[in-house]
Amino acid sequence: MSWTSIRVAAVALLGLGVAACSDPVGQRALVGGGLGAAGGAGIAALTGGSPLAGAAIGGAGGAAVGALTAPRQRRGYY
Repeated sequence: MSWTSIRVAAVALLGLGVAACSDPVGQRALVGGGLGAAGGAGIAALTGGSPLAGAAIGGAGGAAVGALTAPRQRRGYY
């Protein structure tokens, strides 16, 4: 495994950890989309791809993961 691959994996894991910090569904989707776009652009730039395409793919994926992993709140309980 090359150092570039290790760095990309480390950044991805840190990004996932930070994305889990926000709570409401909309906020998690927004944070996940931003982190995904930044990570996707960075990975694409490191691997020689198009940073714009990487940002678009990463942003969409991050927003989806952020929205899907938001905890469901129970209604009627305090």
